[in-house]
Amino acid sequence: SDETGETANPLIPANGHHKYISTSNRMWTHMMIDLETMGKNPDAAVISIGAIFFDPQTGDMGPEFSKTVDLETAGGVIDRDTIKWWLKQSREAQSAIMTDEIPLDDALLQLREFIDENSGEFFVQVWGNGANFDNTILRRSYERQGIPCPWRYYNDRDIRTIVELGKAIDFDARTAIPFEGERHNALDDARYQAKYVSAIWQKL
Repeated sequence: SDETGETANPLIPANGHHKYISTSNRMWTHMMIDLETMGKNPDAAVISIGAIFFDPQTGDMGPEFSKTVDLETAGGVIDRDTIKWWLKQSREAQSAIMTDEIPLDDALLQLREFIDENSGEFFVQVWGNGANFDNTILRRSYERQGIPCPWRYYNDRDIRTIVELGKAIDFDARTAIPFEGERHNALDDARYQAKYVSAIWQKL
């Protein structure tokens, strides 16, 4: 598909206009995503999407997004090993993926809106752990549903790379920064990842 997406162009002036009339509406460049899925391949079924805008230079955390997807609408490929893995997780993590579920289409459209309100699809940089997992699976979900993906592939950013850069200067952020919340809750994971990416960024 055309990466520029003609239908998206009218959003730019609207976005710019919105930026100036609202002082509280800060524009963010960096967004961390985390998915919970029922598989590991690029077409894995997505069951939860967590996202948070952040500024790695300052460590500021911005607006948050959290949606649980109804597995019956998720499409994609379900992987037996991942189901077995989920069965071994905490009750809290399991119940979180069964609460307030919405259809995949709705979750994807709401994430588009979230990006449009706080950033812009032509410049938002989307971080995943690694980009070939979360970013690719989410992009494929948009493609399968026929919804334009709200960021450009060249703005994919990979946590694994910056973690390695941190280790090269003897800084292991994942050890230095405590995890808060519930592991395998997409938003809690995204928050944690945004914190440690910011910590490494500021050391480099």
